[in-house]
Amino acid sequence: MLAQVTSFCEKNNILMLDMAKNYGNQRNRKYVITNRHHFEVEVFNTVLDMQIQELGNRFSEVSTSLIENMSGLNPCDSFAKFDIPKIVAFSKMYPNDFNKEERGCLAGDLSTFYHTLKEDDKFAKLTGLSDLARVMVENGKNETFPLVYRTLKLALVLPVATATVERCFSKMKLIKTDLRNRMGEEYLNNALICAVEKETFYKVKEEDVMSRFQAFKNRRGDII
Repeated sequence: MLAQVTSFCEKNNILMLDMAKNYGNQRNRKYVITNRHHFEVEVFNTVLDMQIQELGNRFSEVSTSLIENMSGLNPCDSFAKFDIPKIVAFSKMYPNDFNKEERGCLAGDLSTFYHTLKEDDKFAKLTGLSDLARVMVENGKNETFPLVYRTLKLALVLPVATATVERCFSKMKLIKTDLRNRMGEEYLNNALICAVEKETFYKVKEEDVMSRFQAFKNRRGDII
């Protein structure tokens, strides 16, 4: 990274700080350090620790296990990272979608799936799970390997479901504040729907909303 920054500065005639020189005022420091030490220890490592702590707080142990096990479905490089034990462990985290018998059959289906598609040219240059699902449907493999396809669908839905939940909690913090802590459940649900699905509500015309309210009951005057 430092080499790229140096190259950019030299190319654009930008004054570059000498990383070997001492940092700060030497008179006010008991131990003299260089600019490189200040950047690597006091800046870079501090930011890195903050990011690691934030990721640890944001993703629980269960979420981390889900992501790790989901990676076993990776079809890149002709299924070079395809990991059957991880995929089976991933299915066990969804007890409502796989019964005991299906989980017992899944390992065998995955082995057959791997050896069948590994040599198939249609599955040779896949770049992700979405590509794998698309090619499976195009070639009818979703019907040949229904358990594998079900596992793949759960893996594809997981990021969207997680992001949706995170977005709902973020919006709820903005809507239900300390000054509005007595908000009823029904009103909160309606407000959250408007906040989360705002892209959809942007398409609704104001005239249609007023017409709907006008039709609820007879009023003294017309809204529109």
